[in-house]
Amino acid sequence: MAKPNMKDVARAANVSPMTVSRAFKQSATVSDATRERIMKIAEEMGYVFDSTASNLRSQKTGFIAVIVPTINNANFADTVRAMSEGLRTQDLQILLGYTDYDIQEEERLIEQLLQRRPEAITLTGGKHTPRARRLLLNAGIPVVETWDLPPDPIGHAVGFSNAAAGRLMLEHFVARGYRRIGFIGGDESRDSRGLERRYGFIRALAEHGLDTTRLVASGPPPISMHEGAMSMRELLEKWPDTEAVMCVSDLSAFGALTECQRRGIDVPGQIAIGGFGAYDIAEHCVPALTTIDANAAEIGRQTAKVLLEHRHAMAGKKPFEFPQRIIQLTPTLLPRETT
Repeated sequence: MAKPNMKDVARAANVSPMTVSRAFKQSATVSDATRERIMKIAEEMGYVFDSTASNLRSQKTGFIAVIVPTINNANFADTVRAMSEGLRTQDLQILLGYTDYDIQEEERLIEQLLQRRPEAITLTGGKHTPRARRLLLNAGIPVVETWDLPPDPIGHAVGFSNAAAGRLMLEHFVARGYRRIGFIGGDESRDSRGLERRYGFIRALAEHGLDTTRLVASGPPPISMHEGAMSMRELLEKWPDTEAVMCVSDLSAFGALTECQRRGIDVPGQIAIGGFGAYDIAEHCVPALTTIDANAAEIGRQTAKVLLEHRHAMAGKKPFEFPQRIIQLTPTLLPRETT
């Protein structure tokens, strides 16, 4: 049996193929009764609307390219989920790629995704290769950098200061009376956002006149629980009098916490631990982990809002360039039992 096409549905519904197309696109020019009849006939015939050719004619592909560092991180998953929910209102879908924290891989993905003609592209962070930046500047579509506030945004930006997040935890430690303080994580070669958190933490240490040398890099991201435990072991061996430590993520902080428990070190009695990310594990581990909430879902919601506003402005053919949007969110400290 031949595969049914749009003309077959139109003939059975006694309408034009254009009406069938408009019905599937939820066009207001098609009455509810006509749309319902077309959809029922299409269902009975087993017809599936092919949007590819229609999209090529309209120059709209119906998808947004989204690039994240990893698909295993709950924070990035929350951002993508919230973004997807926001875009769904306009029948926009997400095409997802991940870089494994490698900006060379990001460059390759950008080139591949642009060949598929997305309506916009969103990235995680503001650090890119020179060629990736050129590709994005010349793409002719909205570009949104998220999870960071780059000094020279390519297009729009929705994020927060990672340096301020590091400072936020340091100020909490100081307010609690800790003075011999360390930091775990912030690989210099790949984790630009973790490195910024470490820089902010160190700068705040220096401003308080405290030792800034208690640092363990942990290796390339994503930092696991195992690496957090190994890094805590290294930190305690080098600086056994350390009173508090911030870890670059909640997963590494949980690993650090378990290493202390294995050694019989009381947390926070002998050493305080803080993380980043507000993962579920931070709330439910024992003792509950002090952390910083970066508002991952809100990043996704605000990114979707910017993209939809841009799309609406362009659809209206307004004779002005859509203004650059820089949306700065504020991380929130969640003090718990480990400090």
